[in-house]
Amino acid sequence: MSRVLGGRVDPANADQAKAWDGGEGAYWADHAERFDRTMAAYHGSFMEAAAITASDRVLDIGCGTGQTTHDAARAATAGSALGIDLSSRMIERARQLAAAEQLHNITYEQADAQVHPFTPSGFDVAISRTGAMFFGDPIAAFDNIARSLRPGGRLVLLTWQGPRENEWIRELSGALAAGRAARVPPRDAPGPFALSDPDRVRTILTASGFADIGIDGAAENMWFGHDADDAHRFVLGLMGWMLEGLDDAARAQAAEHLRATLAAHVTADGVVYGSATWTVHASRA
Repeated sequence: MSRVLGGRVDPANADQAKAWDGGEGAYWADHAERFDRTMAAYHGSFMEAAAITASDRVLDIGCGTGQTTHDAARAATAGSALGIDLSSRMIERARQLAAAEQLHNITYEQADAQVHPFTPSGFDVAISRTGAMFFGDPIAAFDNIARSLRPGGRLVLLTWQGPRENEWIRELSGALAAGRAARVPPRDAPGPFALSDPDRVRTILTASGFADIGIDGAAENMWFGHDADDAHRFVLGLMGWMLEGLDDAARAQAAEHLRATLAAHVTADGVVYGSATWTVHASRA
């Protein structure tokens, strides 16, 4: 069984652990500020929805390099924030940033939220900014998260709406597909769109012991680079796995298709694409 510093990984999450605690997670850690900038249009409203108070004990699920955990800790001045993620590199980067900012009410653990032995009723709020869509068994995961919350404790998630509403994934994956069908994970599989169907979200959370479920939509632009060349380097590093199996000519064609769509999306603010999210809020029954 795969191991992480905070405990075990559920076998259903083994592929996710391999990716996030491998090259994918390392790339996110090395480009932390850039990834935070891609989500900047949503970050403020997400933290407002979390409504963290001074005494709250906060669990940040899939915390990445810790921007949301840091903001939670700043709000919970008399409380605490625990950030967990499968990626050792992102956790390491988050710890470095917390130390640099002298945030002393933060703890980070490399752990699988689906099976980690959280203290029962140990948190007042659980949050996740685009990190809760990758569970192999979402009902088991949210069961475990619910147990970690006190009765009446709150859950706030930011998740993607579907591919149709997210221009960035359609355009970027379409360019890199090089004439093949774009490799977008199905909505019932771990991936960015696993919680894109509000009815599925309500079913999962209800089965996991949550109530008062609300889902609010938003649409914002996402930033991918200062110019087409800058964005080209970034996106190839992020999504270059889509070129696997292509010969040299097809790879070159895909790279040029990518450059063309990026150039078409250059604005005065850089390279931007349309996107859409759901903010999900619920409470432990």
